[in-house]
Amino acid sequence: MIFIIMKDVERLSNKLTVYFDDPFWVGVFERIDNGKLSVAKVTFGAEPKDYEVQEFVDRYYYQLKFSPTVDAEIKESKKNPKRLQRDAKKTVLEKGIGTKSQQALKLQQEENKMERKVKSREQKEAEALRLFELKQQKKKEKHKGH
Repeated sequence: MIFIIMKDVERLSNKLTVYFDDPFWVGVFERIDNGKLSVAKVTFGAEPKDYEVQEFVDRYYYQLKFSPTVDAEIKESKKNPKRLQRDAKKTVLEKGIGTKSQQALKLQQEENKMERKVKSREQKEAEALRLFELKQQKKKEKHKGH
């Protein structure tokens, strides 16, 4: 199932691909802006209906967290309507997402991983500092009685 929601405003195009990735239905939003591709991935769960996908796009598109940009090639040629139909059918039969999209998703995943590492390191340091201060306080309390 492919939904192509295209907006061409000064070299900006958006594409949504919905496919079944066992056991869930997944949507991949591809946004090309001035030759730069960024991607966001959404897990729908059960198979979404057309109106549910449209409602999701209308309601949550601007809240999606897109990946860092990757260089992308933009082909600007008008196609025959029959060719467009054949291409749409071919993309429906294909499973998965494109290589550039995968690269963009991988970049986003790496970025999230680095953020998590930094956050967990800060938490560990804060916990270690708290325990150290607690030990120091206990030491002082032991010596107060003498």
